Parts: sequence; C-alpha cells; structure tokens
Amino acid sequence: MKKIGFLSFGHWTPSPQSQTRSGADALLQSIDLAVAAEELGADGAYFRVHHFARQLGSPFPLLAAVGAKTKRIEIGTAVIDMRYENPHYMAEDAGAADLIAGGRLQLGISRGSPEQVIDGWRHFGYRPENGEDDTAMGRRHAQVFLELLDGKGFAQPNPHPMFPNPPGLLRLEPFSAGLRERIWWGSATIVTAVRAATLGMNLQSSTLKFDESGEPLAVQQAAQIRAFRKAWAEAGHKRTPRVSVSRSVFPLMNDLDRAYFGEGGQETDQFGIIDSNRAVFGRQYAAEPDVLIEELRKDEAIAEADTLLLTIPSTLGVRYNVHVLESILTAVAPGLGWR
Repeated sequence: MKKIGFLSFGHWTPSPQSQTRSGADALLQSIDLAVAAEELGADGAYFRVHHFARQLGSPFPLLAAVGAKTKRIEIGTAVIDMRYENPHYMAEDAGAADLIAGGRLQLGISRGSPEQVIDGWRHFGYRPENGEDDTAMGRRHAQVFLELLDGKGFAQPNPHPMFPNPPGLLRLEPFSAGLRERIWWGSATIVTAVRAATLGMNLQSSTLKFDESGEPLAVQQAAQIRAFRKAWAEAGHKRTPRVSVSRSVFPLMNDLDRAYFGEGGQETDQFGIIDSNRAVFGRQYAAEPDVLIEELRKDEAIAEADTLLLTIPSTLGVRYNVHVLESILTAVAPGLGWR
C-alpha cells in the first residue's frame, strides 16, 4: 500500500483557455478538488505556497476550509517558505487549522524556492541577522516554529490579566497536540535530508533537486531517502518517519488526455540551473495505464517512499483533474500494489 495524494500549485490565469481565471477560482476549486479526491479514495490534498505569483499564497485559510469540508483526507503543504513566516503567528494559524481538520494537517516547510521578486521576504518585514543569509534565516524561523509546536510554556503571564491564566508560563493557543510529528521538510539535497531527520521532521522530495551525482532524479532521490532513514535511526527517534516524492503522472485514457499529454517531449529528466546550482528536473510520465505501470515500477524513489504526491494541472479545472486522479487510482495504482 502507498498513500497517494495530489499536489496543486494553484495556478490561475485570465486566459480564455484557462478553467481557473482568478484567485477566487484557484481557492474555491482547490476546496472542491480536495472534497472530490476524498470521495475517490485519495489520501492527501497538498498545496504549494508561492508569494507574489498567481498561485496559492497564504495556506492556512485554505487548509482550514478544506479541513471543514472533509473528514478523512490528509491536508498539507509542499512547501511553505519559512523565510516569509512569523513562527509565532504561524504556530497559532497551524494549531487552529489542525484542530478544525481533526488532526489531519501534514505541513511541509522549507527554505523555499526561487522567487518571483528580489528578496521578497524583505517586503514581509524580515531581515537576516548578522552572519546569516536568507537560507539560514529560513532555517532559524523553522527551528522556532518546531519549538513552539512542542507546546511548552515560555511567556511570563501578566500578574493582572484581562482573563484568568492557567498556572506557569504560557504557550501559544490554540495548541494542537501531535502536529509537531506531522511537520515535513522539503529537501533538495542529501545534507538537508539528513538535517531534517536529525530534527525529527518527515521528508518531502520534489520533482526537482540539486544535482549531486549526475544520475537520474529517481536514483538521486532514492539515495537521499536512504540517507534520511539512516540518519533518523541514528538520531534515535521512536516513531517511524514519513517520506513523500512528487511526480507528474498522466494516464492516457481518452482522446482529450492524448491531446493534452500524448505529444511526448518530457520523457526524460532534464538538467539545468536553479539558484546558481545545477539541478535535475524530473520527467513527466504520460502513457497508457499498462505502460505507466511498468515505467513507474522502475522508479527507485517512488519505491522507497511511502507517499506519492501527484502534481496536477490546476488551470484545466476540477473536473479534468478528478478524471486524472481517478484514472491513476483505478487503472494504475492497483497494478503496482498501491491499492
């Protein structure tokens, strides 16, 4: 068995060809898609966070709305850029959204990806401290966030409060027990995967990572996952960690599928430059179900992971993306033993 969810960037564009033409469309369709995915039997609804872009930006209103509309499906992010976050406010938002969802949040966080603007986090009021760069600042924000999720009191209570306080130092409220174990780190290297394991975070590996060996993405990710699990065991954590990988998978079931994805051209990994580093970008899987089954069976990273996040073309609308998810769940997953 393998958990299968979707990952949406929440793109929208006013183009007449788009089924998602506004921010309202992107948000409301994301809720509708999560509800439909749960009805299909999918395991997760995950959303990417990008600022200054026609994509999903502030995750917690959306996560809370999905949580209120669903009962079973995991609700997550992949990932929240911690350079932009106030850890204290984020801990309150996350606690509230998780309580609304009944403890189903799976929050992917990270340093973030290339931005739409120069140093966008500065516009949110954040500056690296002396000796830091923006990466270190994002990791510092993440460390504070993790500590807050432990739920220990840290704030001295006012001796004359407006409302009575419980005894001792105060923590942020609302507090959601167990959320700390459902934090994931979006990792693009073996070093950051090991760091995530040491800190007791689950691992998310995307459709791209920094190139560390010149090998295909799946091979590099499989090595990354094995290093993560080794570091997890060495750290002595008591629970079993979670690992997800993301893939673009499109079963060609009808003429419309073939028109959208049957032309080919993305059947191999691509190497390029991201943030001045050489990176490997994962291939797209698009074929008839029997072919997909054989191709996916050879993907080492999918085999290593317990969770597969399927990237979806959000501008094609809810109905089409429900069709894609249903095709994978019914025509592909059973052939791989995932269902």
